[in-house]
Amino acid sequence: MKNQEIAGIFNEIADLLEINGENPFRIRAYRRAAQNIDGLPKDVAELPKEELLKIPGIGHDLADKIKEYLSNGKIQSHEELKKQVPVGLSVLLTVPSLGPKTAKLLYERLKIKNVDELERLAREHKLAGLPGIKDKTEENILKGIEMIKRGKERQPLGRVLPIATDIVEHLKENKNVKKISIAGSLRRWKETVRDIDILVTSTNPNDVMKSFVHLPHVKEVLMQGPTKSSIIIKEGLQVDLRVVEDESFGAALAYFTGSKEHNIRLREMAVKKGLKINEYGIFREKDNKKMGGKNEDDIYKVLGLAYIPPELREDTGEIETALNNSLPELVELEDIKGDLHVHSRFSDGSHTFKELIDAAKERGYEYIAITDHSKGLGVARGLSEERLMEEKKEIDAINKKLRGFKLLMGIEVDIRSDGRMDFENDILSKMDIVVASIHSGFRQSKEQLTKRIVSAMKNPYVSVIAHPTGRLIGERDPYDIDLEQVLNMAKETGTAIEINAYPLRLDLNDIYVKKAKKFGVKFVISTDTHVITQFDFMHYGVSIAKRGWLEKKDVLNTLGYDQLIRELKKKRAR
Repeated sequence: MKNQEIAGIFNEIADLLEINGENPFRIRAYRRAAQNIDGLPKDVAELPKEELLKIPGIGHDLADKIKEYLSNGKIQSHEELKKQVPVGLSVLLTVPSLGPKTAKLLYERLKIKNVDELERLAREHKLAGLPGIKDKTEENILKGIEMIKRGKERQPLGRVLPIATDIVEHLKENKNVKKISIAGSLRRWKETVRDIDILVTSTNPNDVMKSFVHLPHVKEVLMQGPTKSSIIIKEGLQVDLRVVEDESFGAALAYFTGSKEHNIRLREMAVKKGLKINEYGIFREKDNKKMGGKNEDDIYKVLGLAYIPPELREDTGEIETALNNSLPELVELEDIKGDLHVHSRFSDGSHTFKELIDAAKERGYEYIAITDHSKGLGVARGLSEERLMEEKKEIDAINKKLRGFKLLMGIEVDIRSDGRMDFENDILSKMDIVVASIHSGFRQSKEQLTKRIVSAMKNPYVSVIAHPTGRLIGERDPYDIDLEQVLNMAKETGTAIEINAYPLRLDLNDIYVKKAKKFGVKFVISTDTHVITQFDFMHYGVSIAKRGWLEKKDVLNTLGYDQLIRELKKKRAR
């Protein structure tokens, strides 16, 4: 998929334009386009120009640039911009926390030309004292450099899964592929991934391996054998393909799905029972009799365990729970009745209400909540009180005509730096749902940031806290908040916490989801949709919910419309 490459180029163009002091609106246009392309579930290379024009922020000029890159492997205006900026300065721009203006300052004042030198000077506290650079700036620069190092080792799930899926679809075109499955941490839906593991069964392994090493994704072939081959793809990831016997497919799938810690626990259990487990099956130790392995659940049955879903296989209590036959009945994609965080053309979304309704109905939803931005977020065309009421009037009229589907009138209201809401309560009280979030002041102190979110939850009209830690995987670390205090307050006030399904957010993460469940917190799983194709991100959010052990009863948007409205009103009645 070319999405990541093009998004990277558009972000680099924005950085170069900012260094040159260009129009901020033009810079913002490139950044917005980059974000929406990066988060697109479809490969831009497969989209005709008229489809590209439907992506938010993509007009004719940027659509032509995308087509230019797909045809030529470069964009001429980008190449010309790069010539205007020294190479060393371009290198500094790769550090996530280092803005273009700061990068330019460091390059000009200290002649820093590479990341290693930047790291050394930051550690030696030789940056602080320059205009606008403080101790905290040095700390953020070091965090950004650490993020680069992590990114070389692991990539976000949302970037890797579409690539892996595309590889699987290519391999399925080979008639000799019988069974095929993604394995490894990708199958467990871990939020970052180091490599891609794929298992197949086939009566002609050599032909399958030949197809694999000639995939269009291939940058380098590391090895090619009759049962295992490894390649490096253009995105820098290693992909391993293994061909296994049909009678061992289930055992191999369990073995190569992991996690390592989970597998160790299974092997320990097997030894105590006089058994042994490997990628070929589960065997009786004394006579090597095979007890199972064709199906994955064979392994668990022979060990006396309930089947453990891949998302739970992290050795975090799943084996003990399975022994007691008390594993949770995890929430599934089919349980979701609607999306409670959706943007329309009234703010920075791309679609009319009708387009959003039609797309939601196609996915079997009963409702969606329109939650456009509030006035404080000018960059996203945030709504004034007057425009919000205009939007409400339009939604009320639409709802009178709808049958079997409802629009919830909502708002994504900014939590201001002092903890106040961007709208007064007399406005918020007119909403069916209020989603509150932070979009600025990420570098405030832990106490200030926590206070802002706690203040929002104390508001009787705030239904949900959206993307609660503000992270962008591989680009921006979570902001520093006291999550224990936040989760306690969520339970105390009856405020739901969002699992934001946008693939580069996946916020709240699975670790805190599990902890929040123990607190008794309720959740919503939402996509933060700005383009209708982003409705399909819901399965990322559900995967995080499953990794956090959530059941249908924990998630508000598994409720039917009438029950949901009653649940949302409970907080206001407290």
